[in-house]
Amino acid sequence: MVELWAQDEARLGLKPLIRRVWAPVGERPTARFNRGYKWTYLYGFVHPESGDLFWMILPTVNTEMFSLALREFAKEVGAGTERRILLVVDQAGWHTGGEVKVPEGIHLEFLPKGSPELMPAERLWPLTNEALANGLFEEIEAIEEALVHRCVELLDQPEVIRDLTNYHWWPQEEVA
Repeated sequence: MVELWAQDEARLGLKPLIRRVWAPVGERPTARFNRGYKWTYLYGFVHPESGDLFWMILPTVNTEMFSLALREFAKEVGAGTERRILLVVDQAGWHTGGEVKVPEGIHLEFLPKGSPELMPAERLWPLTNEALANGLFEEIEAIEEALVHRCVELLDQPEVIRDLTNYHWWPQEEVA
């Protein structure tokens, strides 16, 4: 059995995500923010056909962290000799580096360079960013806590994920 998944990473940090807000006529809304530049990274794996998700929050992006994310993802979904995962990723340097350790049962498929519109996992970030929009976070741990809460919420919304990521041209699994 082969399943088609997609994966991407988002950088989130103390620099705020500002969104429009309602305010009474004639009043200007205020938004407090911190000009910090500490970052955390959200790794998102999505199965567009079912809306299944797997999330990891890691401190950086590099081949070592990507290998760790792949290993944990493979364990979570049971990838191996019986269950194969074709994982669509972009051509970020940490995905293509020779040091990436790809677990058994995971096979990477690279999108063409500069084509984020083809990546279903890119569509996850507006959903996760809602937890941080217009928020003031003093520490990176507070951002990670908000992300954990939001990612857990999204695990229970497969129909929303499916509607957002299952492109009409995305290959569908054949039913026997």
